[in-house]
Amino acid sequence: MTESSDPLLGVYRPPDIVFVRGRGTELIDERDRVYLDFTSGIGVNALGHGSPVVRDAIEKALETGLIHVSNLFRTRPAADLAAFLRDRSGLDRVFFCNSGGESVEGALKFARKWAKSIGGVEKHRIVALKGSFHGRLFGSLAVTDRPEYRAPFDPLMPGVEFVDPDDPRQMDRALSAERTAAVIVEPIQGEVGVKPLPSELLKTLRTQADEREIALIFDEVQCGLGRTGSFFAHEESGVVPDLLCIAKPLAGGLPMGAVILADRIAGVMKPGDHGTTFGGGPLVAATALAVVRVIGDASFLESVREKGRRLSGHLERIAAGRPDLVKEVRGRGLFWGIELTAAAGPVVERAREAGLLTVPAGARVVRLLPPLTVSEVEIDCAAEILEAVIEGMDPVT
Repeated sequence: MTESSDPLLGVYRPPDIVFVRGRGTELIDERDRVYLDFTSGIGVNALGHGSPVVRDAIEKALETGLIHVSNLFRTRPAADLAAFLRDRSGLDRVFFCNSGGESVEGALKFARKWAKSIGGVEKHRIVALKGSFHGRLFGSLAVTDRPEYRAPFDPLMPGVEFVDPDDPRQMDRALSAERTAAVIVEPIQGEVGVKPLPSELLKTLRTQADEREIALIFDEVQCGLGRTGSFFAHEESGVVPDLLCIAKPLAGGLPMGAVILADRIAGVMKPGDHGTTFGGGPLVAATALAVVRVIGDASFLESVREKGRRLSGHLERIAAGRPDLVKEVRGRGLFWGIELTAAAGPVVERAREAGLLTVPAGARVVRLLPPLTVSEVEIDCAAEILEAVIEGMDPVT
């Protein structure tokens, strides 16, 4: 199909492959070629393709006849899922939506209303981090540090300041401003190249937010829900945010996001302040509850950590073999980035030609996001392909 005849809007550049089936970590195209999928739909298919957990939950939910009733009425699946997420997060209330971008939009609105309730209309500024990615809507794009993404759509939401997470003085100055309402961070910055933020930084932000009456927002749309080997990525820091954004793997491939928030923020929200027609519908909520119950199991999370150690060992060995091409390997659990000294595109393309699907993160990082159910054999196979591809690249001088 030529670009001019494609009925889809040309905001992506997909390769000339059409997938027709999936099973576990594998995707199969129209020619019956099998690929190892180390993208998981950009972190969505945490339980793999064709997961029996997801399939059984959908089939059981369909038996009730309830796919959608709107938020004018309550349903049991949404209530049960909200209770699970509340109890697991240590926060108090849940708002369901349909995507990661929407969850960030909601969190920004909730934080601003709370801040204005204690500091007046001037307390509205949002601090975001350099290297951040929070979405492509008018609020979430405004707090995304991608000038080339923002420029065509300016003016976006005003009142945003970007600070360097490695510059404590700059961060302290931004958070000291009386007009600052919230600070939003990804515990692991995904799109900029899989960069984990130090636990000490998250602890400092928590302390400063408390001292200065600022809402602390964690965006775990990509790094949360088991991806790092803990249920939430921020858990190892011991820090609890005021608002937590989640989405991608939440409903096993069905569109769903959520904001989990503390009572002090939730208490200012009134009927009519925010809403969604589809958010938390009974079909997606029932599916999500089945998914998070699996991901939240302690033995499942331990298996993610074990497989993450296996994958990281392979990546470190590959990096050691090509120090001219591989600058750094970083990540946690089953969320890894290989930073190159050259463009990542050729490595991604050659890996795909060899049967391994990866995704770039920025210009020079190859990102690996396999399903959390990936086997050790599949990890070894993917590593063999990556090693062959990287070893076969031209020397970097």
